[in-house]
Amino acid sequence: MSVWRLISDDGAGPADGLATDEALMLHYGRDAVAPSEAVIRLYTYRPHSALVGRYQVLDAEVDRAACERLGLGVGRRPTGGGAIIMGPGQLGVAVTTRAPADVSPRELLRQYAAGIVAGLARLGVSASFRGKNDLEVDGRKIGGLGLYVDGRGALLFHASILADLDVELMLEVLRIPGAKLADKGVSRVHERITTVSMQTGHSVGGTALRAAVADGFAEQLGIHYDESEPDGAERERAAELERERYGAAAWIAGRAPAGDSHGTAVVKTGLGLIRAYAGVQDSSLSSVMLAGDFSVMPEALTRIEAALRWCHADPGRIHAIISRELGDSDAEIEPEVLAGAVWSAAERALERSAGATPVRASGSCYFPPVTPATDTSEVLQ
Repeated sequence: MSVWRLISDDGAGPADGLATDEALMLHYGRDAVAPSEAVIRLYTYRPHSALVGRYQVLDAEVDRAACERLGLGVGRRPTGGGAIIMGPGQLGVAVTTRAPADVSPRELLRQYAAGIVAGLARLGVSASFRGKNDLEVDGRKIGGLGLYVDGRGALLFHASILADLDVELMLEVLRIPGAKLADKGVSRVHERITTVSMQTGHSVGGTALRAAVADGFAEQLGIHYDESEPDGAERERAAELERERYGAAAWIAGRAPAGDSHGTAVVKTGLGLIRAYAGVQDSSLSSVMLAGDFSVMPEALTRIEAALRWCHADPGRIHAIISRELGDSDAEIEPEVLAGAVWSAAERALERSAGATPVRASGSCYFPPVTPATDTSEVLQ
C-alpha cells in the first residue's frame, strides 16, 4: 500500500491556511525527493473566512465592508472555483503530490472526489461527483473541488465540505443577487445546497468529518497514513508565502476591471458562469476581462481578452474575434453566447460613460446566480 502523510489541524486563517496548503507542495516538484507519495491535510478555519477562487473578481463576490464589520478574514485560493465561507462548520481538504503526466485534471478531480464520497457514505450521506467540480446529494451541493499545478509540476487538490453552514452569515458577506433574497432567502439557499448536518439530522462540525474522509481516501486509493506535521522547510515556506502572497493585498484583490468606465454581464456556459467585464474609451474596448469559477483558466479566454483590447465596440466585430480565437478549442463555450455577454457588458460601459449606472450580477460557489423573473438582463442564458 502507498503511504501518505496525514496532517490534521484547526483554527486556520485565510492567509496562513492557504499558505500552508501551498507550502506542502514543496517536496513534490518533478526534481524533488518526496518523503511520501502524497500529503493529505484535513483542517478547519477559525470563525470565519470568505475565500474566492483564483479567477474571480473579489468585489463582485464578497462584500468586504461586511467582512470588516463582522470580523471575517478574506483570502484568495490558488485553486479555482467559487466564493465560499470557511469556518468550524466546514472541513477543508488539501492533497499535495506530484502531478501525473498521464491523468487529466477532470480524472484527478474524480479520483479524489471518490475518497470524499466514500467518507461521507460512512456517515450515511450518499454524495456523488457532478458537473465540473461539485459534490452533490440529490442535486444539492455539499462540497466544491479545485486543482492547481505549479511550474515545478507539483499538484494541489482543494475541497471544502459542508458539515454545517451559517446561511445568514453567507448571505450577508457573499454578494448574491437581490432577486434571490427578496422572498424567503434562507429557504431558497437550502434548495440549492445541503450539509452533513441536514442529511444526518444532527449537528455536525467540520472536525467530525475528519476521520470519515481520511478513511474514505484510504478505502478508495489503497493507502495508509503516517500522521505528520509540516516540517521545518515547509513551515519556512508557509511563512514566506503568507507574507508575500496570501497575506498581500495585491494577491487578495487579484485581477480587477480597468479604472475607466466599465460594465459587466454574466453568462452560463458548459464551463460554468463566465463574468465579462468591458471597459470603454470613446467607442473602443479599452479592456476586456473574463472571470469565473473555473478550475483552470482556459487559454482561449486569455487569448480573447488580448484580441478584443482596443477593438471597435461593435457586436459583429466582437463576435468575429471571439469566433476566431475560440475556433474548435472548446465546444463548451458557444461564440455567440460569449460574444453576447461581452457586448452586453460593453453596452453598459457605454451607458455608464454617458452617465448611466450598469447592473451588476454576481454569485457564489454554493448559490450561483439565476435569471430573475423581473430582469432577464442579469444573467444571459
